[in-house]
Amino acid sequence: MTTATSLTAGSARTGSSRGRRWPDLPETALFALIIAVAVAAAFPLAWMVLSSLKTPAETMQTPPVWLPASPSFTAYDEVSGIIQAGRSFLNSAIIATVTTAGIIVTSLMAGYAFAKYEFRGRGLIFGAMIATMFLPPIVTLIPLYRLVSSIGVDGSLAGVILPNLANAFGVFLLRQFILGVPDELIEAARLDGASELRIIFQIVAPAIAPAIAALALFAFVYHWNSYLWPLTILQGNGDAYPIVISLSRLLSYNRGAMNTGLVMAGATMAILPPLVLFAFLQRYFVASMISAGIKG
Repeated sequence: MTTATSLTAGSARTGSSRGRRWPDLPETALFALIIAVAVAAAFPLAWMVLSSLKTPAETMQTPPVWLPASPSFTAYDEVSGIIQAGRSFLNSAIIATVTTAGIIVTSLMAGYAFAKYEFRGRGLIFGAMIATMFLPPIVTLIPLYRLVSSIGVDGSLAGVILPNLANAFGVFLLRQFILGVPDELIEAARLDGASELRIIFQIVAPAIAPAIAALALFAFVYHWNSYLWPLTILQGNGDAYPIVISLSRLLSYNRGAMNTGLVMAGATMAILPPLVLFAFLQRYFVASMISAGIKG
């Protein structure tokens, strides 16, 4: 009896310690915490935009001026002339859009194959592909450069785009979501005579739309901001430079406080497209995170 009683008491203590919960924060304190985190995250962005609208005298003033007395877009006009903003934005848009579309298509097809097909060596091939995610980009820089040069597309936008049309992370992400698509739904489509491509793009893709939107956001932002690979492959072809590389011309202007507005205006122009894309895809991105959390 003594032993049983001690075991029961020990189990009760263990259960009570495991079931202990953190105290709930008051609603006001929770809102205050959320606002504080949001302000801390948004402060650099707000400061950059406001600084781009200030006059040179206001950017040099001590203590700093938070709000411009007379907001001016003069810095944006000057930046557009220095870096040929229109051409650079078009190059970035082509690189980011085409690469993102390629990643979505290849990731969707490969993810479907890894999730729904049974074939010899599937696990080994998938593991080898995932292992490439751990390679630093600098390791593959020279082999990729030699490969692109050998097919004669170096110095062009095609040379920037082609090596990035497939992405191991994209395949892994979509495969995990495709595993949740019922096999019965796919078998029913096959019985109705649907081809595999039709199943992928008309049945599987709509079912995992939030994951595709999240992948599109990740890929677009990454390749919009890509610097090292375009700089390496374009070989000084300024007409093909994306906006991120073109902004490097403003580094010489950053040495003087009088030109702070120019630098801030260029940075603001560069981040606008990813911000707009995020605004459109935000609800899908959040939905994909919630879905992944529920599956986990």
